[in-house]
Amino acid sequence: MPTVGETLVAVTRSGGITGKTHTLIIKGDGSFLRLNAKAETVDRGKLSAAALTKLRTALREADFPRLPRISFPDQPAADAFTYAFRHGGHEVAAAQTTLPRPLEGVLSALPPFEPR
Repeated sequence: MPTVGETLVAVTRSGGITGKTHTLIIKGDGSFLRLNAKAETVDRGKLSAAALTKLRTALREADFPRLPRISFPDQPAADAFTYAFRHGGHEVAAAQTTLPRPLEGVLSALPPFEPR
């Protein structure tokens, strides 16, 4: 797992009804950045110790080296999100409708993509 200042995981979500793009970058200490489509920081935060443990567990269980690199349906769903994950030297892209089950756990462990 990454050290305090290194990136633990970066996830970009795009699409949806509004067609917006948001990125979360979470560091090894649980601090995170929210970026907009222009890669500008719009917010900062820090996961609680429990939330960071949950995320690390979800990432370990996702087993990124074994995930398909790309998971998209033959026919894209209108207004669905697409996700790009970067973790441990691996990149995985998936549509919301074909998201591999292990990545559902990762998504549920992330902070919201948009500030409240």
